Amino acid sequence: MTYGQETDRTYERAGFGAPVRRGSRPAILVVDLTRGFTEDGFPSGADLTDVVGAVGELIDSGRPAGVPVIFTAISYTPAEATGDAVTWLHKAQGMRSLVEGSEEVALDPRLLREPQDLMVVKKGASAFFGTSLAALLTGLGCDTVLVCGATTSGCVRATAVDAVQSGFSVLVPRACVGDRAAGPHEASLFDIQAKYGDVIDLKESTAYLEALSRRNA
Repeated sequence: MTYGQETDRTYERAGFGAPVRRGSRPAILVVDLTRGFTEDGFPSGADLTDVVGAVGELIDSGRPAGVPVIFTAISYTPAEATGDAVTWLHKAQGMRSLVEGSEEVALDPRLLREPQDLMVVKKGASAFFGTSLAALLTGLGCDTVLVCGATTSGCVRATAVDAVQSGFSVLVPRACVGDRAAGPHEASLFDIQAKYGDVIDLKESTAYLEALSRRNA
């Protein structure tokens, strides 16, 4: 999305939009591609078939180089889902159905999770908030995170912000993120590109991972 020349000049004058470093040890972070978000039959979901397919392609590109894959899922206990302890759920009522053990919190079956892949369960938007994700990435020796998943304006954006604040370069493959509506999706990608990471196409993303595989061969 473009907001016109005046906006471009404003952001350029502010010094935003410089490219981020591409590290030699990336991880693929798949944010909340659970059935409750990828299927439009659930209250919090939308049809993210294309996003799921693109993420699968990205993961396949990273496997030969041993790129770590980390999935996340929002999952609440019955007490959290029905009570007042999680303040976010007063605002986002539709997510009260994301109860542990339910269909909604299961990873989309079109994404194959292998034994070495990690899963982070979270209660909020950012995959870093209240979780061990930063420690896991540090333990894996990662310096770059390819952030994928849903939704672009919610958990993806929050995760991208916390990732760069935690010291990791952020890459967001455009085809690998999705939202319930085009406006919030595009506005969030604009904001990420300006301030937090590089929004890149799927071809560039897979080429980056495949180059690592050749380098390690």
